Amino acid sequence: MAIKIENQYDGKLPKATIEIIEKVLDSLPREHTRGIERVRLVGTISEPRLKGQVLASDLPGLYHPRQGTKGPWLEIAVSVLLPVNKPIHKRIIPRLSFKGNIAAIIFSLVGQHYHLTLRHSVKRSQVESAVRLYTEKQLKAWNEKQHSIRARIFKPIQPTLERWGKSLQKKAAAEKKKSLASK
Repeated sequence: MAIKIENQYDGKLPKATIEIIEKVLDSLPREHTRGIERVRLVGTISEPRLKGQVLASDLPGLYHPRQGTKGPWLEIAVSVLLPVNKPIHKRIIPRLSFKGNIAAIIFSLVGQHYHLTLRHSVKRSQVESAVRLYTEKQLKAWNEKQHSIRARIFKPIQPTLERWGKSLQKKAAAEKKKSLASK
């Protein structure tokens, strides 16, 4: 059974958004999306169960687990990904990175579904890190499919770039720690 994509967003979606979502879902293994009924595109997420830690208006996506006879489904807030009420220079970058952002949100929500319902070896306290790793892995594979020529060119030097990135992160963390200690 195919996953239905419902568009309940009032504004204009970027070109080929539905096709992008379909391609992202098709890139995932069938068993990871098993049971998901639909993906709903909305302006903002309004969930009364969310209290305290996160404002629902700032949430880009939400996984709704199975409740009774209703199957699990995904909800994506387009207004968070494409802000309307900001200056033009703050609207350009989100519009340019929309395809990658929507893919990352879908991978994250499907990762939550996979780890909460199908993987029973993951403890509740470890779900967040497992979903993060799942999202990174799927996003990397999807990105290599999308940019096959660029991926083939940079494949040999990728380990070096990753080492540089890790060393820069360590240096930034050390600088941050040092600046906090001096205050």
